Amino acid sequence: MANKLGKTIFRFLWKSVAGLIGLSIFTVALYRFIPVYVTPLMVIRCAEQLFEGKKLQLKHKWVPIEAVSQNLILAVVCSEDQNFKNHFGFDLPAIERSFEAFRQGTKKLRGASTISQQTAKNVFLLPYRSWIRKGFEVYFTLLIECLWSKERILEVYLNSIEMGDGVYGAEAAARHYFKTNAKTLSRTQAAAIAAVLPNPLQYNANPPDPYIKKRIGWIMGQMNRTETIKFN
Repeated sequence: MANKLGKTIFRFLWKSVAGLIGLSIFTVALYRFIPVYVTPLMVIRCAEQLFEGKKLQLKHKWVPIEAVSQNLILAVVCSEDQNFKNHFGFDLPAIERSFEAFRQGTKKLRGASTISQQTAKNVFLLPYRSWIRKGFEVYFTLLIECLWSKERILEVYLNSIEMGDGVYGAEAAARHYFKTNAKTLSRTQAAAIAAVLPNPLQYNANPPDPYIKKRIGWIMGQMNRTETIKFN
């Protein structure tokens, strides 16, 4: 009796895991072709606003990557993941440097998170930190690297990343901060938006505080030393 029950439980668990894997692969494959109009983070932020009695604010408009300024594409790559086109989802040298710095006690441990990892986290996972979520982040990062092109990863990233309080994606950020569209962002404007990405709820691209001004200068310096990001 116990043996039969054990087999039943094992069969149920195996089918459940297989079903979840199949569903995840199907979802990632689907998002290779269709826009991502909503993410778990957007839903959570809206719930937080309502819970805190704030006015519901959600600014987001999906645009194709062709409608995003090359200035912003270059700015976010220079700011967030300069090795984006060359790695397979994970910047191993950056991870090694982060662990070494932590081991030596020179700074706190940093995730060295790539654009691919951030995209996987934003689109498919909840924003809460845990080792379990980190494991799923690795899994979804590998999936999108296998099933999407680098251009598609960057397109989804630029449309889903949080860029301000209730502001998501390049088009919404361009309108919110500079009253323009994502296609016409100047180099300085693009660098300003990229500068707030480490903590878009704390920092403001326009007007920038002294810290953000310093980051804008650094990002623009990196942009001046980097070629235009091309995928073809």
